[in-house]
Amino acid sequence: RALVALTEAQRGIDAALEHLAFDPARLEAVEERLFAIRALARKHRVEPDALPALAAEFERRLEDIDLGAERLVALEAEARAARTRWREAAETLSAARREAAARLDRMVTRELAPLRMEKARFTTLITRAEDGPEGIDAVSFTAAINPGMAPGPIDRIASGGELSRFLLALKVCLAGADGGRVMIFDEIDRGIGGATADAVGRRLARLAEGGQVIVVTHSPQVAARAAHHWRIVKRTGRGTTRTEVTLLDPASRIDELARMLAGARVTAEARAAAEALLSGVE
Repeated sequence: RALVALTEAQRGIDAALEHLAFDPARLEAVEERLFAIRALARKHRVEPDALPALAAEFERRLEDIDLGAERLVALEAEARAARTRWREAAETLSAARREAAARLDRMVTRELAPLRMEKARFTTLITRAEDGPEGIDAVSFTAAINPGMAPGPIDRIASGGELSRFLLALKVCLAGADGGRVMIFDEIDRGIGGATADAVGRRLARLAEGGQVIVVTHSPQVAARAAHHWRIVKRTGRGTTRTEVTLLDPASRIDELARMLAGARVTAEARAAAEALLSGVE
């Protein structure tokens, strides 16, 4: 039995040795192949394992070149179809813009009257522009402040106060259908005062009925229209600067409005004017 086992073992060893037979020609061929693969990978700046994917990409490009004429005709047809679709969409968008502009002009004109700009005219100017991702139109806002005046760019012909009122009218019109929006106005009353500031305050108060309106103002006429009044004070000390925001109670609100009316020194007359301003609002 031992002899039989040894004989089988010897046969297995002989078979393994046959597979491990050294072939110098085969070794040289494998080394040349590996050298060629590494050289090709360096040439195309990829890892050796990425060469099969690169070969497939080259085959696709070669096929495109071989079928270049047919492919080019197909691409040109697709480009013409896309251009036609873009043109139709641009014309539809342009028509919608002109219709919306007419509505916006009427709405802004109605809003200007309560802001004491009854004679001003607001116009949305739509002109032809270069084709682009936003269509074929260039849109700008123009205005004529006084009768007989030619319309011009709103940011050039309007004063600071007039520009603030135009902005408020635009905000009101654009926010009309979007209930619940939070709107923040930073010194919307800049450059105006007196009755005009009161008109702006009234419009802001009506605007707040349909949403949340936060106004930064130095105008007592506007501040008096607010449902809540905060005082913002900046303080500097010990190398730091802090901003304090304080909610005012009714008495403090009168004092703050009086300070806004009179300046640093609050007089009894200023406090009485503040009380009259609040009572007139309420």
